[in-house]
Amino acid sequence: MFILRPYQQQAVDAVIHHFRRRGEPAVLVLPTGAGKSLVIAELARKAKGRVLVLAHVKELVAQNHGKYQALGLQEGLQADLFSAGLGQKENLRRVVFGSIQSVARNLPRFSEPVSLVIIDECHRVGEEEDSQYHQLIGHLKSHNPALKILGLTATPYRLGLGYIYNYHYRGMVRTTEPRFFADCIFELPLRQMIKQGYLTPPRLIDAPAVHYDFSRLLPRENGLFSDADIERELKRQTRVTPHIVRQIIEYAQDRQGVMIFAATVEHAREVTGLLPDGTAALITGETPLPERDRLIDAFKARTLKFLVNVAVLTTGFDAPHVDLIVVLRPTESLSLYQQIIGRGLRLAEQKQECLILDYAGNAYDLFAPEIGEPKPAADTVPVQVLCPACGFANQFWGRLGTNGEVIEHFGRQCHGFFEDEGGHREFCDYRFRAKICGHCGAANDIAARRCHSCDALLHDADDQLKAALALKDAKVIRCAGMSLQASRKQGREQLLVIYHDEDGAELSERFSFDSAGSLQRLNQQLIARHWRAPGLQPQLQTLASVLEAEPLLRHPDFVIARKQGHIWRITEKIFDYQGRFRTAYAL
Repeated sequence: MFILRPYQQQAVDAVIHHFRRRGEPAVLVLPTGAGKSLVIAELARKAKGRVLVLAHVKELVAQNHGKYQALGLQEGLQADLFSAGLGQKENLRRVVFGSIQSVARNLPRFSEPVSLVIIDECHRVGEEEDSQYHQLIGHLKSHNPALKILGLTATPYRLGLGYIYNYHYRGMVRTTEPRFFADCIFELPLRQMIKQGYLTPPRLIDAPAVHYDFSRLLPRENGLFSDADIERELKRQTRVTPHIVRQIIEYAQDRQGVMIFAATVEHAREVTGLLPDGTAALITGETPLPERDRLIDAFKARTLKFLVNVAVLTTGFDAPHVDLIVVLRPTESLSLYQQIIGRGLRLAEQKQECLILDYAGNAYDLFAPEIGEPKPAADTVPVQVLCPACGFANQFWGRLGTNGEVIEHFGRQCHGFFEDEGGHREFCDYRFRAKICGHCGAANDIAARRCHSCDALLHDADDQLKAALALKDAKVIRCAGMSLQASRKQGREQLLVIYHDEDGAELSERFSFDSAGSLQRLNQQLIARHWRAPGLQPQLQTLASVLEAEPLLRHPDFVIARKQGHIWRITEKIFDYQGRFRTAYAL
């Protein structure tokens, strides 16, 4: 008899609660090894009406179907299989488990109303309306407009897209861009699963003695590295692979099962050839399915110790005894990296940990993948920043001081949202960094071209720079730094701010402290605009406090000034520049 773990029951309850209140597609986020199949089985058992459970590979279809059948033995429940890869295409019973490819190619056979669609590995559902998922869902909705759609995944993001949903149940906005899935209604952190003893702890060897250097690789438009580029880099480092394989063999001596993720087919063949005879198998996309199944069965039976593969065993593969994962391929996809590591985190007898050997320099943090924006610098970490408008605790990339205080962050907009009693939701509109509309004063994203409020064309930084460079009475410096100095003018205490360019040219501005108006100007034009952690800036009142805060101020990328008499007066400071002109030190 199957009994749901507490978090599995919480996930099921969250789905029921959500669909009683709302009809939008929703997501459950459960780490690899959390028992998604059992959650799916329980939801399919409890749902009213017909249920269609989809996956993209036959292994997942069979795994989910098997768990439902086992659970259904208690109540005499059975489900159909609709998958060409499994040799069955039946859909007469209330619950059907199918592959998306087989179902999408047989839409006329799915014309009876379906009440719930469950999509495993739902991060594979793209935004393209002509995809198989969208075609199928459109067909099903034509027979039941009230169709409910649930996705499950361990990695709720896609390379080049970011998060696959808009709202998180803890009150945050992941993205304001249109998404197929509206809500994440339950999420179980990987760290919690390990702490509670449901998954094996990973132990990452950060710097193996030898490793590949893939620093020259540049991702293509789709965000992925090309096989040709990877192969070229590997050929430059032909002597590295034998050293790496020797080290893998040493680490594997007291390990039960080893999975090796190679970069290309040619690379995988080389690695397999260097492993001890009779201990290793190679699986690629070219491996015939019967041969692939035979090799996987041999590995699971432990007659083979090493399983080398190229991008084919990242999902739908379950071998709990795996306790050594070797990564020999670079990837720009956090989702793929997590799927790879997840192959070794399932529990098994005599398995205390899973060793992770990364020879490709993939610097991902398995326990903190929640940041939606790319990491801006190697020394940045997740930091918490409260929104001054709504109080939401945002998580951004940033830097911490010696006492743990946030001294810099790279957040643009608050991720919080409001929901009224009727269920209507509205984003918090506070922006930590903004481009102000000159027509209506609205704050816009720093990359916006038009105002979101009045649709006016916003000032373009490149246009501003081009226009200033064409004027004889204008001066533009490519700012490389700024310095603050105490000054006095006509007996009054002042602050002198000097902006420096790469070649020694300077522009400066002064701030006074002798009136409420001058203090307001200081805090609005200097402190608020230059503070490295916007939204957390204090209201400074004295020259001493400003000079003390100098390390917490950032310099602009460009400074524009116009000549008035014999004085250059600063008219514009450009921050967060993303245009075509070179910034300081950027070659």
